[in-house]
Parts: sequence; C-alpha cells; structure tokens
Amino acid sequence: MAAFISYFSEFGFCLKIVQSENSISEISFLKNLSDINDSSDTELHKIVKGQLREYFRGVRKNFDFPLSYSGTDFQKKVWAEIMKIPYGKTISYSELAYRAASPSAIRAVGTACGKNKLLIVVPCHRVIGKNGNITGYAAGLEVKQKLIELENKVISCP
Repeated sequence: MAAFISYFSEFGFCLKIVQSENSISEISFLKNLSDINDSSDTELHKIVKGQLREYFRGVRKNFDFPLSYSGTDFQKKVWAEIMKIPYGKTISYSELAYRAASPSAIRAVGTACGKNKLLIVVPCHRVIGKNGNITGYAAGLEVKQKLIELENKVISCP
C-alpha cells in the first residue's frame, strides 16, 4: 500500500498529511520547516488542505473527508467520543473516560489521545486536565493552547 505525503504550511502551522489508499491516515504537526520534503498533492490532499484553511480561518468546524484509523478498539472508541466534542468547547480526560464508558480508565484515555494520528480532525486538543489546565498534546502544549485560543476567538466573535 503506497502512502502519499504532502505538507500544509499556513497560519503559523506546518502539517504533514499522509494518504493511504483513498483516505487520510495521518495529520501531524512538524516542528521544523526543514522537515518538509517535496511532494505532490493528490485530489484528496487538495480537499484536506482546503478544509484545513477553512478551519484555521474559523469557517469550518467539522471535516468531511475519508479517514482511516489505526488503533485498538478502545482507542477508536475514545477517538469517536473526541470527535463529538463541539468546536470551541473542552472537556476533561475524566469526562472523556466517562463518555467512553470507561470512567476509571483516565490514563488509558490519555494514552489514546497521545496515539491519535489525525490531529485537528480528531480534536484531542479539546481534552484538558480536570482542573482546567492544558496538559498533554503530541504536538506540544503551545500548539494545543493556540488551537484552543483559535477556536475560542472564532466562537466569541459576533
């Protein structure tokens, strides 16, 4: 199975987009623009980039391109619950564990968030500590904070 990789660099963010077959299997943040290699966009990559632009402009709140998940049944259950968190809202890891029908599995929920390969689309940046603190994010706490602020800014605009 060949993977097609492209890059998205706008709005101060640099993302790697991986397509496997006819779906997106990874969207991850790059720390460094030097990590970008030459790539060519498939039609699906063009759709994904267009929707990401809309998201960063505050126009798009949900994504509608095909995704492929790689994880355990529990991780997929957690990711499905994460996708139900509304744009501009946050919930705690303990609330997410409760919603995933595993209220005592808070650490496992955190691990599932950390294994999420579809950042932004599966918005684990919306999951925070019970005390309201920004904790844990594969791309770093600064990126998580910026995404939360971006969504809150859009929500608060008249």
